[in-house]
Order: sequence, then C-alpha cells, then structure tokens
Amino acid sequence: MTQTCRICGGAPKSHHVAREMMYGSREKFGYFVCADCGCLQIDEVPADLSRHYPKAYYSLVSGLPKAPSWKRRLAAAWEYDRSGGLLGWAMHKLKPNPEIRALGELGILKSDSILDVGCGNGARVARLAQLGFGAAEGIDAHLDDAVEMGGRVIARRATLDAVDGKYRLVMFHHSFEHLPDQHAAMRDARRLVRDDGFVMLRIPTCDSAAWEIYGTDWVQLDPPRHLYLHSRDSIRRLAEANGLRLVSIEDDSDGFQFWGSEQYKRDIPANDKSGHSKKNPMFKLAELVEFETQARKLNAEGRGDQFRAVFAPVV
Repeated sequence: MTQTCRICGGAPKSHHVAREMMYGSREKFGYFVCADCGCLQIDEVPADLSRHYPKAYYSLVSGLPKAPSWKRRLAAAWEYDRSGGLLGWAMHKLKPNPEIRALGELGILKSDSILDVGCGNGARVARLAQLGFGAAEGIDAHLDDAVEMGGRVIARRATLDAVDGKYRLVMFHHSFEHLPDQHAAMRDARRLVRDDGFVMLRIPTCDSAAWEIYGTDWVQLDPPRHLYLHSRDSIRRLAEANGLRLVSIEDDSDGFQFWGSEQYKRDIPANDKSGHSKKNPMFKLAELVEFETQARKLNAEGRGDQFRAVFAPVV
C-alpha cells in the first residue's frame, strides 16, 4: 500500500502496527508518520468505525454531573475572572479548573454561544451550564438520544457538517483526532466560528516523549479510534490551509501517559479488571507521584503527550 499524508500530501517516513487495547480485541491496525509534517495517522480509515464505539464507550455512558459544590463554584469563579477573593484563590488551588481558566483568558462571555463537538453524553456542556454558560451546546455523531437539562437540549446527535449558525467558540475536547476528514472538519469549524471567535482543540500529540518511549504501546495512540495523532507542525498547517491561524499551544498532559502505557506494555487492556484503578492500583504511590511530576516537567518543555491549541479566524 502506498500512502500519502492526508494532511500535507507528504510521503511516509516510518510504518507501525498497533493493537486495539482499550477493549482488548488486539485487532491490528497500520499507522505511518509523515516525513514532511510529522503527523502520525492510520493507514486506512476503517469502513465501519461505529463498531469501535459501543454503548459502553466511556464518553457515551449516560448520566449528567451533579451540581458543583460551593468549593468548585468558587474555584471556577477565580479561574474565570479572579472573583471570589482570598477564599476563591484558595479553592482554585485545591480544585483547579483549567477549562474555565481558558475561557476566561479568551474573553468568552457566559452569554456567548459555544459548540462542543464530539460532546459524548453532554457532561462538559452540562458543567458549563451549571457554571452560568447558558448558551453552550454539544453534538456527537455517536449519541443515541438528545440530552436535556434545565428545560433545553444541551446535546444532540449530529455531524459537524450538518450544523448551522455562528459560535463564539467551537471546541473539540479529544474528539478531533476521531474525525476521518481532517480538512473538512477544520473547514467546518472555520465556517461555524464568528470572526471574533476561536476554535479550541485538545488533542494527543506524537510530538511527545511518550510516543518516543512507548511507541505503539503509547496509551493515547488508541487504534483505530484515534485516526490522527498530530504533530505541532501538522496541526498548524492544517489550520492555516483552512482559514485559521494558531494563537497558542499549551501542553496539558498528566501521568496517564505513563501508567496507561505501562499497562499496555504489560499486555493489559484498559478495561481489564486487573488493570490499574484506585481500588486496584498496579503502581505504588511513589510511582504515580513520579508520573505526575514527569508529566508537569514535559508540559513545561513542550513534550507532553497532549495539548490545547487555540486558533482564530483569518479575516
């Protein structure tokens, strides 16, 4: 098979075979790294992706979050606009909320329209609504039933190309890498965002120490659901080719890149009962602390295994 990079048209520089390990089918899928833009991508998009998203898929399990506690509300208020005084500052140290902080930094108002693409069961939209972002809504191609809260639909089954309207913020929280046509998705994001708005992506990246260390055992490779593992260069190129300019990139990885990958390295699927959990830890507390310490260090160096990228329309 002769592949061409679906992001920039470049040729492969390396080929890899990875196993499905979330559910432990161990079905094999080919991936290649583009020699030009560095994007790691699946050889061939499966004809039927839906079979890899069962009803038990973690983001689709029904159930809305509980109302946030006063502590979380105070923490979120401080993150958003530095309100809440000394107590708000103390709560944000205990219960940080980087997603709300990002909205505040971008100047997103609580009345602004927000679209969460690939919202799963709508939990993130619900949390935003609970904190006062009343015009937030979500779509997900794998959602069976619409999700209602407070007398309105907050999440519904839809594909990105079928959405109309204009939004101050279009965001993809670990959903963009699941979309087969990356150029079409970025074009649609540009179509839907207001000229004074932003597109936000939180995605895993192959520009990371975790990919270098673990290769196809890297937990965030997640074949075949993750079709594209972008480099920083490839996501910038993709955006620029579709009318968006990069505003910022901030690494936000955590210790999961290590303990999840170590579990796969030991041939233990993510959902296996013998895998790592709070009730059944595979790793010592000191090891988990070290994983988080290393994650913070890699984030500071720009070598974490995921980042939040913000783009603005070119007008």
